[in-house]
Amino acid sequence: MQLTGVWLPIITPFLEDKIDYKSYKNLIDHYADTGISGIIPLGTTGEIPVLSDYEFEEMMEKTMEYNKDRLPIYIGIGGNYTAKVIKKVRIAEEYNVQGILSVCPYYNRPNQEGIYNHFMSIAEATPLNIVLYNIPYRTGVNIENETIYKLAEFKNIVGLKDSCGDIKQSMALLMNPPKDFSILTGEDILFYVTLAMGGQGGILASSHLRTEQFVALYNKMRENDQEAAMQIWKQLYDFIPLLFKEPNPSPIKYCLKELGLITSPEVRLPLTQISEQLKNKLDAYIIR
Repeated sequence: MQLTGVWLPIITPFLEDKIDYKSYKNLIDHYADTGISGIIPLGTTGEIPVLSDYEFEEMMEKTMEYNKDRLPIYIGIGGNYTAKVIKKVRIAEEYNVQGILSVCPYYNRPNQEGIYNHFMSIAEATPLNIVLYNIPYRTGVNIENETIYKLAEFKNIVGLKDSCGDIKQSMALLMNPPKDFSILTGEDILFYVTLAMGGQGGILASSHLRTEQFVALYNKMRENDQEAAMQIWKQLYDFIPLLFKEPNPSPIKYCLKELGLITSPEVRLPLTQISEQLKNKLDAYIIR
């Protein structure tokens, strides 16, 4: 089954340096009724680098408890040590998740053979579905399209979160996609373009805000109502860059706090709160 529509890479709310599970439950309850296709906890937007192993597993447990099977769930599980990633995947197998979102190995910068073998090893070690995550400006290395085609041959490698930063590479893949493989943009500003070129949807941090509009845009594109879709997109287009003007997810957490969806906009170091200038700009867009 292909992944389609708007997927939410959900934040991890904090309060006094602990995970704020009351706010987290509130978020899941809120987004379950918005029309999104699923949620992805423990990704970059969920500040996974600053969560302990205990918090990682506790977050999975709480996600399943609060979700109550309302939405499909893919867990963010990636890293640059293949054996360690597989160990974390085995933990995820104990929960009723649909799959994992797994980022390309970072920092040690493997070549294409290393990238292929990394994901091949994960695919062979688990029955869970796997969505690849290509984001070279964070990882330091690009998953080339030829490698994506080879990896898509594995039955349980079912899709790609494409944040490659190269519109030509993205377009080439969209023009000639692997069979039964979902191409989901992770570049929020390319959501409309991705859908127009036949992509299946997006994993969009900005869909924490104006969620129903993102869902409506997707639905209008599926209905081939380009005019209505463009009108929705015009309302979102100027807002999206503001959410990434300072490091994600700090701007999103500020907005969620202002909307009363979380108790605190707290992030963990090395991230910090957003500037007053950005707060003022965001205030103009937040519908309270």
